Amino acid sequence: MSQAEQWFHGAARARRAGTARALSGCVPSVPARRTPLTPPGLQREDHRVAGAMGHRLAELIERYEVPGAALAYLHDGQVHEFAAGVLNVDTGVEATPDSLFQIGSVTKVWTATMLMQSVERGELTLDTPVAEVLPDFRVADAEVSKTVTIRHLLSHTSGIDGDLFLDTGRGDDCVAKYVEACADLTQNHPLGATQSYCNSGFTIAGRVLEKLTGKSWDEVLRERIVEPLGLTHTWTLPEDVLRFRAAMGHMDGKPAPVWSLMRSAGPVGLICARPSDVVAFARAHLEGGLLEDPQAMWEPQVDIPNPHALGSQWGVGWILDEWDGRRVISHGGNTIGQHAMLWMVPDTGTIACVAANGGHSGAFTRAVVTELFAELGVLTVPPKLGPPQAPVEVDAGRYAGVYERAGARITMTRREGGLRMLMEATGALAALQEPQEIDLVPLDEVTFVGRPAGDPDWLSAVFYQLADGSPYVHLGARATPKTG
Repeated sequence: MSQAEQWFHGAARARRAGTARALSGCVPSVPARRTPLTPPGLQREDHRVAGAMGHRLAELIERYEVPGAALAYLHDGQVHEFAAGVLNVDTGVEATPDSLFQIGSVTKVWTATMLMQSVERGELTLDTPVAEVLPDFRVADAEVSKTVTIRHLLSHTSGIDGDLFLDTGRGDDCVAKYVEACADLTQNHPLGATQSYCNSGFTIAGRVLEKLTGKSWDEVLRERIVEPLGLTHTWTLPEDVLRFRAAMGHMDGKPAPVWSLMRSAGPVGLICARPSDVVAFARAHLEGGLLEDPQAMWEPQVDIPNPHALGSQWGVGWILDEWDGRRVISHGGNTIGQHAMLWMVPDTGTIACVAANGGHSGAFTRAVVTELFAELGVLTVPPKLGPPQAPVEVDAGRYAGVYERAGARITMTRREGGLRMLMEATGALAALQEPQEIDLVPLDEVTFVGRPAGDPDWLSAVFYQLADGSPYVHLGARATPKTG
């Protein structure tokens, strides 16, 4: 997830009625394409489900005002693919299963996988300090500069204020230049004290790969993952993506003002792929093909203070949770007007990837996987956290104040029945994001929920303190300290 994720997520913006109008002439769902991996006749029930999902995808994009989407899933050894809608409301080009969508921060799992390959090769360990590989690495805190490790970066526990988005050019040295610019980044929290989503940390991790290999992150990605797995529809640079059908992001029902984030964000979230390629990548984590021990990446590294948003724990790159008594491994991603989600249910061998190019995309992908897993009999997806049935009395005034980190300022003011939250973007992406005010209601002493006007999903905020008593709010997978 990037700063763009927090602010462009379906729960971060509403007012997308224009998309619904654009969908009135949408093409029907593209028929499923099945990859036969099991003997004929064994998957009759799965084929029935596949047929139903093809129709439902077209219905759900209209309900959630999504211009276009694609779905791929693996179940009982067979891959099914679907698409519906359009890639760009201005051009009307239809989405197909082979269309490339920006998968955003799902890219982080690919970066983490490559570093785990380096660990298995003995080139470093998870507890190797970054400075051992990058001797010139610096952030504002001198002690963190010396002691932050690969594990801290891949589990979002470094505390480095992580939403610096900086265009350092299109050259192969863009990641190196970005890491040089991290010298002024302060600490969002003390090293290892809590979990806070850190995009900068994954760009630094990408630079570690470059230093180990002497190649650009994009080259390492192709050599270590894309080519070994035969992924023909996975690319990072726009000059490669434009050779395929490519989705355009949408905001407020219109094509986004820019297509992609800057190249320096590559290790963080620049992969463009068709969902079936993403499923093939995840399948290698279940069945082998990339790592000797992929399950090492599923080992919990830290509890997430707000378990209601993405999951309850972070592993090495992956988000960890439990649904309906089953382990679920996942990651999501948002760029500018695009969104993707990837889920694995290891004990059933089921994988699903959904990508969308606008609208209420977070609620949409959740609805798709809820229906899919129910139809397949895999599990029941738990509902998102919502408001209480009866009002909860809480002293909300103690949480009033200003909370701030790189890229975001959050102002909490007391109101009758809860809090009013003003979210403002700062930094490089501020021009693309309007301030947003949301009323929050308490569920218990520390947990509040709120919903932007017109949005189908509720977001959650958890207030908590570090071991030293410092007050924080955990929102959008990020820990934000109280500063005033």
